[in-house]
Amino acid sequence: MRGTHTDAQAINTPQPGGNVVNIGAMFKPAKLAAQNDRQQRRSGGKRSYTVSTRKRGRYIYARPANGRYEDIALDATARQAAPYQRERLDEGMAISIHDQDIQRKVRVRKTSNLVLFAVDASWSMAAAERMEATKGAIMSLLVDAYQKRDRVAMVSFQRDRASLVLPPTSSVEMAKSALRDIPVGGKTPLSAGLVMSFEVIQRELLQDNEIVPMMIMLTDGAGNVSLTGMPPREEGLMVARMFAEKQIHCVVINTEHESLDRGLAQELADTLGGPCYTLRDLRADSLYDMVRQELKG
Repeated sequence: MRGTHTDAQAINTPQPGGNVVNIGAMFKPAKLAAQNDRQQRRSGGKRSYTVSTRKRGRYIYARPANGRYEDIALDATARQAAPYQRERLDEGMAISIHDQDIQRKVRVRKTSNLVLFAVDASWSMAAAERMEATKGAIMSLLVDAYQKRDRVAMVSFQRDRASLVLPPTSSVEMAKSALRDIPVGGKTPLSAGLVMSFEVIQRELLQDNEIVPMMIMLTDGAGNVSLTGMPPREEGLMVARMFAEKQIHCVVINTEHESLDRGLAQELADTLGGPCYTLRDLRADSLYDMVRQELKG
């Protein structure tokens, strides 16, 4: 079945060894738009711009047709041929166009994303009320993802393991049920959360290379459980580099209290190659322009 995983937990079945925390107040989150995507795709959506393979979308520039004569850019073709008209006067044409002059339109349109939420469910990210606020933020982002026609998935990590609590889906109700039953408690296996998130995204890309993946990780960045025996912090950053190497777009939401912030979430975001924001930032309407500029690169 698409999106399943051997470690996935059944929906509505709490993981053992934790306390279930309610979902906090929802809000309209700042727009965490993904980067423009240069790979040609056919599926449509509302969040990310991508190069279109169809004669749809906004014409942004032209490039040599190289034998492909659909969707010709007449303006660019005329400009390309203009410098050669004097030497082509004997051809008897008002404007003489050769095959090497022909330019084809390149269009962009919006496409859908796979938004994977990686949720730190350990006690290291503070008390239950902090997790309640975090769940409210996740639910707000889930609704935003649904409105943008994104598919969503959710990985939770706590104690000594990560769990796929929600395989990729377009159902916001399933996401809400999975989110409600995520327990909190124990240590922080940050590496395990990153590894499972990476595996889920790679598996989805193998099954459907049309998707544009984006990971939104909510954590304070304080990993303290290792998968390999390496120092947990070093191991977590090593795994994070895999996302950067594959150019998977990532956003980190720092769940640490600002007064206690040690900069670990920011370091993680820097290694992932994405921005880092706080829960307060996520609520700020003024963040939109800043996020848009940063994610455009």
